Amino acid sequence: MVLISVDRYVTICDPLHYPTRVTVRRVKLCISLCWLCSNLYSSFFVTNNPFQKDVYVSCLGKCVFFIDYTLGTVDIFVTFIIPVTVIVVLYVRVFVVAVSQARAMRSHITAVTLQHSVTVTSRKSELKAARTLGVLVAVFLMCFCPYYCVSFAAGNILSSSYGILVPCLFCLNSCLNPLIYALFYPWFRRAVKLIVTLQILQPGSREANIL
Repeated sequence: MVLISVDRYVTICDPLHYPTRVTVRRVKLCISLCWLCSNLYSSFFVTNNPFQKDVYVSCLGKCVFFIDYTLGTVDIFVTFIIPVTVIVVLYVRVFVVAVSQARAMRSHITAVTLQHSVTVTSRKSELKAARTLGVLVAVFLMCFCPYYCVSFAAGNILSSSYGILVPCLFCLNSCLNPLIYALFYPWFRRAVKLIVTLQILQPGSREANIL
């Protein structure tokens, strides 16, 4: 989500330099580093030592997700507070710039009828952007807050029923994001349809107009 917010920020706030700053090579590099760092970082929280102090393991060889106070404190800053701050700041900046650009465009329209049409369209776009941003941030916080509350306040293994629910909510955010985009953007629904129906494998699929 941080990478997407950076991409949207450059697109809206610095469109002239977007082709030179966001290249295919840089995108591939950022995605690869994102996956690599995520996997390496997650490995620090997994243990297979059944004799660790204050750790109960039901069977030998079982990998346990363990969070102590120190790791929980570091984790909440690295994977929650800092990313959320970056996302909110960038999206607020994008929204402010988008609104100012829409108002600037309306101010240069002289025809009353056309101006009214543009005004309605621009207001709808502004409201749609605000709703999408609000839903994304709200879902992100609802899915991640329980996990980070536990990781910060409880230095034990997540073995209770609540402990099982927390990681599920943590992963649920990734499942809900495509549904949110599909709810607000018809082009996203058409793109998903092309993938699900395997039409994307057909010759000439790259020429399909989904916008």
